[in-house]
Amino acid sequence: MAYDYDLFVIGGGSGGVRAARVAAGETGAKVALAEEDRYGGTCVIRGCVPKKLMVFASGYSGAVAEAAAYGWDAKIGEFDWLSFRNRLEGELDRLEGIYRKLLSNAGVDSFDARAEITGPHSVKLSTGQEFTVKTILVATGGHPVVPDVSGAQHAITSNEVFHLDALPKRMLIVGGGYIACEFAGVMNGLGVDTHLWYRGDQVLRGFDEEARQIIVDGMIARGVTIHTELNVSDVVKQGDTVRVTDTNGNEHSFDEIMFATGRAPNSRDMGLEDVGVSLGRKGQIDVDSFSQTAVPSIYAIGDVTDRVNLTPVAIREGMAFVETVFKGNKTPVDHDLIPTAVFTQPEFGTVGLSEEEAAQQEPIEVYATSFRAMNVSFIDGPHKVLMKLVVSKATRKVLGCHIVGDGAGEMIQMAGIAVKMGATKEDFDRVCAVHPTVSEELVTMKSPVRTT
Repeated sequence: MAYDYDLFVIGGGSGGVRAARVAAGETGAKVALAEEDRYGGTCVIRGCVPKKLMVFASGYSGAVAEAAAYGWDAKIGEFDWLSFRNRLEGELDRLEGIYRKLLSNAGVDSFDARAEITGPHSVKLSTGQEFTVKTILVATGGHPVVPDVSGAQHAITSNEVFHLDALPKRMLIVGGGYIACEFAGVMNGLGVDTHLWYRGDQVLRGFDEEARQIIVDGMIARGVTIHTELNVSDVVKQGDTVRVTDTNGNEHSFDEIMFATGRAPNSRDMGLEDVGVSLGRKGQIDVDSFSQTAVPSIYAIGDVTDRVNLTPVAIREGMAFVETVFKGNKTPVDHDLIPTAVFTQPEFGTVGLSEEEAAQQEPIEVYATSFRAMNVSFIDGPHKVLMKLVVSKATRKVLGCHIVGDGAGEMIQMAGIAVKMGATKEDFDRVCAVHPTVSEELVTMKSPVRTT
């Protein structure tokens, strides 16, 4: 049968765009892509990129204070939010243009429309156009979840936070994951009186416990007010003020409330289940190790599969899909030992198992040190860093590496190479230290601080 397209990609985020342009540009496949919103997806338009730029912006207030402590006659005025926001929106427009150009240059037909799957080999667009396709790739990403709370419509999510008309003077962020904690640091650094409420007993659930505590201590020292075991029960809008009732029955006033309480896959109303694609409890598309669904002609990658929801992972999944389907090289997706950076303030970099996960798996040794870095110690600042290695007693392999402090994201990328290669503690020990740096502690910790 002759199809209109060899591949039809639904979703113009990082994973979908990479798969489309590589399939078209490197294999000669006839490819189309449909995107109902903006090209670039969550990462470029509503996530990593604008968030990191906000992290950069928010860091200057603390940097000026440190400069003054070093002897500079340094002062800082108010942050011009509108100037920053306008420049940010211009940068996002530029990046979206690059994504569109990459597709065009690869020969991909792009459609600014919503796509629905009408059969194993057919799609229909919101424009009314219909196409037959040999293979369908779903890469529609995810969206923020707003809890079922009275008045929740008066809150914003991480989608809207980049486009505020003005910075709030006092803001509540609800949630305890990395998105909530990152934006708490950002808003605090921009001069907002920032409060973080989390229903659990400690934020950043799932990460290394020791690292979590160092991060929380650092957030509080920088000015974020954190309340755990507390949630929102009711939200009421009164003029420019948001009245929030907490689960203890107390009322609070804020200028803005942001829910950062999780994300869910964009899989609804696409016709997936009608054609036999299996969805999980959260709406995630069930796939095998090759990203193939229960329908052989339909594949899915990225956050819509709810495997490891990170942009570089979605790109890797897209590349593995092209290798498998269009290059005849069956390539399973490797989700093992993925380095991750969390742009809290202080920053966090992690790869491998937490101490708690490793201890449940096998006997371990823990090498860790927490201290004030040279630049902070010199001015008697309070902020501490953490360097930590979790090591298998039996194999001596480094099972996990956790770094809290400035540049943690940059450091964990390099440490991730060693951990991925199966480096042992002795391999780390054989590396000569780069002095004076924070990272030298990774290769100079000689004795474990505890064993299990």
